[in-house]
Amino acid sequence: MNASPASAAVVVRRTIAASAEVLFDAWLDPIAVAAWMRPGEILRTVATIDARVGGRYEIIMSSESHDYPTTGIYLEIERPRRLVFTWESAAKGPGIGETLVTVEFLAKGKATEIVVTHERLPDSARESHRAGWTSGLGKFEEYACRR
Repeated sequence: MNASPASAAVVVRRTIAASAEVLFDAWLDPIAVAAWMRPGEILRTVATIDARVGGRYEIIMSSESHDYPTTGIYLEIERPRRLVFTWESAAKGPGIGETLVTVEFLAKGKATEIVVTHERLPDSARESHRAGWTSGLGKFEEYACRR
């Protein structure tokens, strides 16, 4: 059963000791995305990114036994504050269309709070996406701290 759009939003937050500019840019750099977008059991990621409003991206996350392709279109790019993009992933389950992701970069002194809001998810996909974004932001922080 699908939830209403308002109740289906997954929100994940993490504060990282880096500037909003550095973190924002790492969300649009295919080499950076390939290095950090490895939630859970993902072993490798390949990313293709056309970083402009209307541009498409494709991210293929691979575990030992499966590939998880994700595609979408950038709807808003406001460096270094906000990204909005569609998200269509086979991991949501069959027959489920595109969802919407908003990433906000909120300066907190010398750190930045990243807020990921993933909307339009069916109930059946909410917890797996919450876990994926939580794990992914942890890997993102590890990546950012090595820079």
